[in-house]
Parts: sequence; structure tokens; C-alpha cells
Amino acid sequence: MPKLAILYPVFALALWTGLVLAQIPLARFRAAARREVAASDFKYGESAAVPAHVSIPNRNYMNLLELPVLFYVACLLVYVTDGASIALVALAWAYVALRVLHSLIHLSYNHVYHRRMTFAASNLVLITLWLLAAMHVFTQAPA
Repeated sequence: MPKLAILYPVFALALWTGLVLAQIPLARFRAAARREVAASDFKYGESAAVPAHVSIPNRNYMNLLELPVLFYVACLLVYVTDGASIALVALAWAYVALRVLHSLIHLSYNHVYHRRMTFAASNLVLITLWLLAAMHVFTQAPA
């Protein structure tokens, strides 16, 4: 397995995060054009006057900046310790796929049960990724 293989899912999730970020101004500008919001509704973040369909992209973006930080750290740890195995890379791609699916559910029909299940599954994958990364690190011979 090439050492760089563990970084491809990192770039994919970063790209996805950027695409979700781009949805925030689009939703806000559309809402402003429809006179659903005013600039003052965003003075201190998002006020209670901001409709849910406008605030969901921002909430999803924040989700992509919370637990995925642990994903990025785990992948970098695997990279710097030359631990990119087929299992770890597959887990990293599974995590990205589940986070993208979570976003798609959140940004479209937003069924809470479906969203929760994909979120929980992604967390299980992340825990497994960390456990395998830790096993790799702790089984290495001391330098």
C-alpha cells in the first residue's frame, strides 16, 4: 500500500467540507433575495429569525469541523508512522463516505433517524480507525 494512500481520503473530506462551506452564502443570499432574512440576522452568528433551511448548511459545516478533526489527526499519524495498510485506508474512505452521506441527508430531506444512523456509523468507523492506528504505533520497534 503506498504511503500516500491514507492522505487521499483526507483531501476528499477537505474538498467536501469546502463544498458544504460554499452552500452557506448561497443559502443566505437566496434567503436575502426573498426577503426572508436581513443582514442584521447574522450580526452575531445566526439569530432565531433565520429560517431552518438557511441555517442547516452552516450547522452541517460546523459538523464537518468537529469530529472530523480526529479523522485528520489519525490519518496524519498513520502517514507519518508509515502505517497505511489496506484496512486503514479502507476505513478512512468509509469514514469519508459516511460523512458525505450524513451531509447529503442533512442538506436534503433531513430525516433525523437516517442522519443519526450515518453519524453513529461514522463514529464507529472513526473509533476503529484510531484503534488500528494505535495498534500500529504501539507495536512498532523503538527507534
